[in-house]
Amino acid sequence: MKRELLRLGVCLVCLSGLVAVTAFGGSAASELHGYKGTPYEDSQYRGGARKVPGRVMCAYYDRGSEGVAYHDSDAKNSGSGGLNPADGTYLNGFRMHEAVDTSYTKYHDDIDNNPFEKVHPPKDLLYVGWTEPGEWFKITVDAARAGVYTGDLLYTSNRGGTISIDVNGKDGTGPVTIASTFNKADPIAWRQWHHWDVAKGLVTLKLAKGKNVLTIHILTSGNMNLAYFDFRG
Repeated sequence: MKRELLRLGVCLVCLSGLVAVTAFGGSAASELHGYKGTPYEDSQYRGGARKVPGRVMCAYYDRGSEGVAYHDSDAKNSGSGGLNPADGTYLNGFRMHEAVDTSYTKYHDDIDNNPFEKVHPPKDLLYVGWTEPGEWFKITVDAARAGVYTGDLLYTSNRGGTISIDVNGKDGTGPVTIASTFNKADPIAWRQWHHWDVAKGLVTLKLAKGKNVLTIHILTSGNMNLAYFDFRG
């Protein structure tokens, strides 16, 4: 009898795991159930989970504290309120009291519209920068249907490197190589951080219908600016 109960217990555990996998398309249910972060919103962005298919802005990472919605190597935002003066404007002060480093594209002095980049991003486009290995941030998305989505990334990368994306707490991509955007023809050294490009078809994710939590990890090299993922599927 004891042996039969143990066998039944194993089967119930297996069945429980099957239910979790079925409900979340192979992802960890606990990531959604216990997650304390919330989709970003402010006075100019109404928020809500980012719609997929669609554009997922990295600077609109979820609200939540260190270790919940993000992990950063230090507590200072090197862009907002740092490089960008805290003058009360929306862009210069964007999320300035949070540790994730954010900034925006600028067209004066040929910064983000320079002739040494492969694409010109829109002016005043918010992005996550000053990235270091081991850092991560989470973004809640709302998928129109269950299935496979492919994402292009607008980015810069002075050194190249790798990132990965988790889906609901489980690895969704493995290490993904980011090609360097370094251009030795540019005579201005600091502008190597502003050579924008689009990595087409960079990531492929399997998402459940409805809410999914993506975790973008910086794995190696860092020194990347991440603007947005355009997901289609």
